[in-house]
Formats: sequence, C-alpha cells, structure tokens
Amino acid sequence: MAAPENYTRVLQESQDVFHRFPLQLVHGIPLMEPIAQQWGPIEHFQARPDDLLISTYPKAGTTWMQEIVDLILVRGDVEKASRAPTHVRIPFLEICSPPPVPSVAWGSWYDHVCRYWAERASHCILYVFYEDMKEDPAREILRVMDFLEVELPPQVLEKIVRQTSFRVMKENPMANYSSLPRAIFDQTISPFMRKGQVGDWKSHFTVAQSEAFDAHYQRRMEGTGLHFRTQI
Repeated sequence: MAAPENYTRVLQESQDVFHRFPLQLVHGIPLMEPIAQQWGPIEHFQARPDDLLISTYPKAGTTWMQEIVDLILVRGDVEKASRAPTHVRIPFLEICSPPPVPSVAWGSWYDHVCRYWAERASHCILYVFYEDMKEDPAREILRVMDFLEVELPPQVLEKIVRQTSFRVMKENPMANYSSLPRAIFDQTISPFMRKGQVGDWKSHFTVAQSEAFDAHYQRRMEGTGLHFRTQI
C-alpha cells in the first residue's frame, strides 16, 4: 500500500482530471464507472475466515463504524488510528446484487437492509442501528467489542467513545475526508460530516412527502420484522 502522504499528493496533482463519474450497470445495478470497470477482480474476491466486512448503505454511518472498529482493533491507540485516512486504512469493496433501482447507485436500500436482516441468524452478522449508536454509543461499541471477541478496560472504552464522537471525528483529518482534493469532494458545497443527527429529515420533507414515504416504507417493510426509528 502506498504511503498516505504519497496517496494524498497524487490525488492533489490529479485533481484537474477528475469529474463526476457516470453510472454503469453491473448485473442490473448502477455503479460508478471506475468501479464497474474493475468488477472482474471484485466478483472473484475470496474472503478469508477472519476477514471483517463492514456492510453499510451509503451515508448510513460507514465512516463512524470504520473508526470504531479500527480503534477497537488497535486497543484505543489514537496514534495508530491516525496512521492514514479512513479510506486508506479500511479498503472499500463494492458489492451489488439485484433487483435494481434505476438511477440510484448501489441499488435498493430496502434490499440491502432486509437481506442482511434475514441472514443474521444463519451467519456471523452483527446488526447495528445508527439510531442506537446515537442513543448510547458506549453500549453499541461494547456490542461490537463482544462480536469481535475483544476485551478492553473501561478507560479504553471511554477513549473510543470520545474519539468517535461526531464532534471529534468532524475535526479529525484522518476521518473527515478533508485529504481528498476538491475536484473529487468539494466540501464547500456540502461537508462530508454534516450534522450527525437523527430526525433531520424533518428539515427537508414536506408533510405530503413524509406521508408518501411512510406509505412506501410500510409496504416494502411489512412482514420483515425489521423496524427503524426515525427519531430518538
């Protein structure tokens, strides 16, 4: 793996050639073109028995969970967890499965959350809700530690809770994606870490939109036994 400083330097030097990538269908799922063009090696990827997969739908707490897991595995050593940006420390593996949702990269949110929920009893899966993490971070981090079979003293747990708080991560250049050049991610338009709140949908949905979403959500989630909270 390239050194973090070299990675950042190359990105900065290449910023003039980057653009918004078009979508390309892979097995009926729209993915960004650079990912789609590399699908062969991804499709034939063979996991090892001790590999850990953090599987989240985009903008669902991915970076938060990555930082939590990394800090657990380095036993709360903040210096080790600052060795490189999150997207370098924790490689991304794009996974797609039908059915597709037109014009939405990575496919259906419903399919993603429901299929993992259905498989949780027969596979080694820890299902974590963003709302639960916001409600009681220490409790949920303990669940992750138990899943990873890692025991840490209380003071280390407190350090991990503090280091993975929204306030700290928003200012952490190793977690807030500020190392990416503006051509790839212009955070003057919208910061990568925006509010970190539950229920901010109320600031964007009209009453009619909320009612339409509720009806659609109820129809798609009926019978799954899976329930998401929209506020805490």
